[in-house]
Amino acid sequence: MHLIPAILTIVGLAVFEIISSIDNAVVNAEVLQTMSAKAKKWFLLWGMLFAVFMVRGLLPWAIIWATNPSLGALGAFFASFSNDPAVGASIEKSGPILLAGGGTFLIFLFFHWLFMETKNYGLIGEKFFHRQGVWFYAVISIILSVLVWLALGVNSIMAFSIVIGSTAFFITHGFKQNAEEEEKALVSGTSGRSDLSKILYLEIIDATFSIDGVLGAFAFTLSVPLIIIGSGVGAIILRKLTVSNIENVKKYIYLKNGAMYSIFFLGLIMILDAFGHHIPEWFSPVVTLGIVLYFFFKSKKHLKNKLTVSV
Repeated sequence: MHLIPAILTIVGLAVFEIISSIDNAVVNAEVLQTMSAKAKKWFLLWGMLFAVFMVRGLLPWAIIWATNPSLGALGAFFASFSNDPAVGASIEKSGPILLAGGGTFLIFLFFHWLFMETKNYGLIGEKFFHRQGVWFYAVISIILSVLVWLALGVNSIMAFSIVIGSTAFFITHGFKQNAEEEEKALVSGTSGRSDLSKILYLEIIDATFSIDGVLGAFAFTLSVPLIIIGSGVGAIILRKLTVSNIENVKKYIYLKNGAMYSIFFLGLIMILDAFGHHIPEWFSPVVTLGIVLYFFFKSKKHLKNKLTVSV
């Protein structure tokens, strides 16, 4: 990959990591308020190392290994950082399998947000879809059926990957729902957890929430080093915001909308790419940056109007 596309990819990955992990950052910030100053420093230092090198590093490797089982665990690890054209060709060959499953996961994630989750309505139609929440399972069932049917005509393993992507969505969704309940107990102080157990809990939650970002990263590139760099930079910036400036971030009420529309378009890009429609490497970061900037300025305008009215 040439320098300019690589830089654009890293910037896009960093922005996507930040925007897609805002909910996680809010959870972290609220729990951190119940912890001592020393525990906060531990979370910022060791938690950041874990988030960047363990989660954002190991998850892409595990996904490459899962889609290239013939390489083996060590082979997949070294292949992720190899410049060998043969190795690169092997990873590219398995790309449709990875992209099909990841794209399905992201599309399901978007529709769950659109139909089921409470939100600030940023675009026309969001309120209507939110009122039709009962149709969520029907919509994703139809999407799953269509994708599997189309994939069976291409590659049965790709069809199975789509099913795995849908399964991963429901498993992680269950973890997230449980995390929301646990968060209420931690913030209220009724959980009885020590600071150390809270830090460990936050790291587990971070790993669960980071799956969205890691899978979405493959819409930008199949290069694990670029994913680690871009997602790592985003994770570091987000940790800093979590500790020092999360209240200001929360004022930009449409950033979550930007994250979800980015997830939707990245999911579409992954699905289209999996079915052989070549998408230029610059397209994913440009689309992500465009969507995020739109909702950022929309949030800024809302905040400005709110301040004007209050004055």
